[in-house]
Parts: sequence; structure tokens; C-alpha cells
Amino acid sequence: METVSTGVIEWAVAELVLPGQTESGDRCLVTAPSEGGLVAVVDGLGHGAEAAGAAKAAVSSLERHAQEPIIQLIRSCHRSLAGTRGVVMSVAVFDAHAETMTWVGVGNVEGVLLRAQAAASPRREMLLLRGGVVGVHLPALAAAILPVARGDVLILATDGVRNNFSIDPFAHGDSPQQLADRILAGWGTKTDDALVLVARYLGAAP
Repeated sequence: METVSTGVIEWAVAELVLPGQTESGDRCLVTAPSEGGLVAVVDGLGHGAEAAGAAKAAVSSLERHAQEPIIQLIRSCHRSLAGTRGVVMSVAVFDAHAETMTWVGVGNVEGVLLRAQAAASPRREMLLLRGGVVGVHLPALAAAILPVARGDVLILATDGVRNNFSIDPFAHGDSPQQLADRILAGWGTKTDDALVLVARYLGAAP
């Protein structure tokens, strides 16, 4: 796919289905109202049709409840996935009015925020992941709220991507699609479904 611009953010996805499977258990959702944007990456436990079914159900729930506060959003998703094998997920919500990003992770979908401003400290922020499975066992949730500035880059990646991925998104002026493709090509394990989502914060419309 190509980079998609939705006002507050521009984003893209690179993904790979585990060889031998017909559909991926890794899914994503991006919604972008005028003053914000919700970005989520979901990984159904295991692989194959049951993992894909759980991931689809999770994305549907997130889409239905996208206007809820982020903690309530994940709790609603947890209830809707009862009886499935469950998912792990990381969710981020951008607020252009406040110039913040709020994020939460349950399981092992890695999240990193890379700051565009060279003087920013820290330049790299990692999402705190809490052990659990949405739909099976939900841990105590606490959202972190970070300031964001135009050009900051959010990367979310499932465990089909090695978590030591390291990339400078500002060195070559790469688009989100180019960045996602490079991460998947360089750090994809090829032993599981894999999905990388890259979102660049653009800020409020002038």
C-alpha cells in the first residue's frame, strides 16, 4: 500500500503472512477524526484462522468504541473477545489540540516513538508493555501520555518482527511506507505473521 494521509497523521503498513497460511492473525486499525487519530495493532494468539478471527473481532470492537477513552476502549474489547483465543495489542491516540499521544500495550506488540526534534530528550520513547491477553486475562491498565511535535514518528510492530529493530526515520526523508517496508525487510522473522505500522504526526491543520 501507499502512505495514507488523514490530516493529523500520515501512516502506512507493511505485513507478511506466515508461509503456509492463507490469512494473517495480525491486524491494524487507524481512525483519524479531525483533531486526533487512533492507531492500533492487534496480534491474535497463534496463527491461522482462529488467530485471524480473534484479531478481526478485536479490530471491529476497537472501531465500534473508538470514541471511548483509551482504557475503556481496551476493556470493551476485552469483553467482546470472551470465548476467543484472545489477542495482544498496542493502541495509541493522538490529540492534536493538546499535542499529546496517549498509549497502552497489552502483550508484546512493540511500540516506539521517535522524536523529530534533535534537541528533544529523550529522543526515543518505548511503550511500557503489560503482560496479559485481551479477551482472556486483562492486566491492570495505566496509560502514558506523551507530548508530541510535528514530524514525530510512531512505530508499532508485532512479534513477527524482531524487537531489536533500529531505524532513523529522519535520515533520508523516507515516507511511512518506505520506513515500514525497511523494518519488515530487515527485521522480519519469517517464522510468524508480521505487521509493522508507521505513523508520522502532522499536527493540527493550519
